Amino acid sequence: MLVLSHIYANILVDRKINKKLEASMLGKLNKQKDFFDSYVYENLLPAEHILLDIKDKIDFSFVEEETKDLYDNQLGRPSYPPEALFKMLFLEFYYNLSDVEVAKQVKYNVLYRYFIGLQIHDPTPDDTSLVVFRERLGKERFDKLFDRLVLQAKEKDLLKERLKIVDASKINADISLPNKVNLLHQGRKLIIETISRFNPKKAKELMKRYLRKTRLFTKPKKKEITQERKLTRKFIKAVLGKFSQEADNLCKTLNSISWNRKRKDKLASFIDTDARFGRTSPSAEAHFCGYKAHIAEDESEIITSVDTLKGNEIEGVRLEPLLNKEAEKQLKSSGLVGDSIYDTGDNYQLLGSKKMKAYITFHKRNRRTWQGFKLKKKRDYLICPQGKRSIGKAAQEDGYLYYFSTHDCQNCPAKSTCIKQKEDRARVFVKAGYIFNGRESPYRKRVLKLRKMIERKFGEAKKWHGLSRARYRGKWKVAIQILMTFLVMNAKRIARLLKSAPIKEVFQPALAIRAG
Repeated sequence: MLVLSHIYANILVDRKINKKLEASMLGKLNKQKDFFDSYVYENLLPAEHILLDIKDKIDFSFVEEETKDLYDNQLGRPSYPPEALFKMLFLEFYYNLSDVEVAKQVKYNVLYRYFIGLQIHDPTPDDTSLVVFRERLGKERFDKLFDRLVLQAKEKDLLKERLKIVDASKINADISLPNKVNLLHQGRKLIIETISRFNPKKAKELMKRYLRKTRLFTKPKKKEITQERKLTRKFIKAVLGKFSQEADNLCKTLNSISWNRKRKDKLASFIDTDARFGRTSPSAEAHFCGYKAHIAEDESEIITSVDTLKGNEIEGVRLEPLLNKEAEKQLKSSGLVGDSIYDTGDNYQLLGSKKMKAYITFHKRNRRTWQGFKLKKKRDYLICPQGKRSIGKAAQEDGYLYYFSTHDCQNCPAKSTCIKQKEDRARVFVKAGYIFNGRESPYRKRVLKLRKMIERKFGEAKKWHGLSRARYRGKWKVAIQILMTFLVMNAKRIARLLKSAPIKEVFQPALAIRAG
């Protein structure tokens, strides 16, 4: 009983320290095994398990190296070892557990304790320690931890660094979507809660005047929306510039919602102000609210770079930041594989500047509209069915518009088939993808099949690791979820590649790169 009470007292002290974020010394794992630990682990651990392979094949000492500057060298009590806390987060995302559940499991699950590196008698961190540790590291530190594991895979010669496969997948936000009336009411309520920190008396007055007692559960009518907008504008006039800067910023956001009915960057909820409406395809069923995980995958099926986007951001125009992350890690690629959303002129120019071959699916709306015309890529001109050359071209958003001589077109016997109404010459649009890539080839088609690898990776992340829905609210917190999810998946992949013999490749993409 005395030992238990002593351990419980230590945990309570740790909670107080963590909540206040006071200075603490860097704690380290005790890696010396006694007789009792050896007996328990040898008799209770399974003969084979992926966690045992990960512990054996991957060195997690980089966690202490990347976090030691967050702890004081002299002041405070020794903290829980950062490596142990990180491994608890690893288990949390591996098995899709909550902070509370993983803290409970570590107390009695022998496999978990062995993976973390705890001795049988060691006290375990509670869920609040995990929350503080995660917030203390922040998004940038998790980025570094993710990169360290990728570089470890590179050092073990597991990355092929030939073709890079890119894609993005949606993540639904952890919110319930309010209607227009409830959204405005939600905004007023949040502003009043902010004001209550400074002036509780004034907050009570505003609450009685501007908040309803019940939510609107039916679809609002036009009259109800109009009344709600008028009440919101009246509320903003009564509050703006009279309290804190935080309240003023919320008022400006609320004002933009009440006035603008249609906005591209439309706020979905005041509970998660970073979540945005987006779509994965033109169909109505593809609409969602949340975020996107934008990733780059090596042929070895190891995710090498990760970027977090809001739901309304298009991954096709966010390729450069992802490739910049690849360059920071000094990862090489001979070509890039992507779907039709990356089929833009800017992306082809970007890949050309990086000397990367583009294997991108042509967009359906950008299929060849220049049937009968021949493109001469080296001299950069078109030849019409009658043998006439184009005399120039004009740059467009996704390609080039080639135009012909007015004299040639007006005297051409087939001008009715080439010249549009109310025009004096033939103008032919050529997609940038055809200029940079040329036509479909057997090699190109085979390379494009590698896109299935990244679809499988997203399916695994959503089915087994809970990436279909955000665990947290706010973009930087969702970014941590995405980084940890793919870090866990990379660890699994690295352990399997190191344990099993390499599989002989049937298809050599390098041949396609040379032939392309």
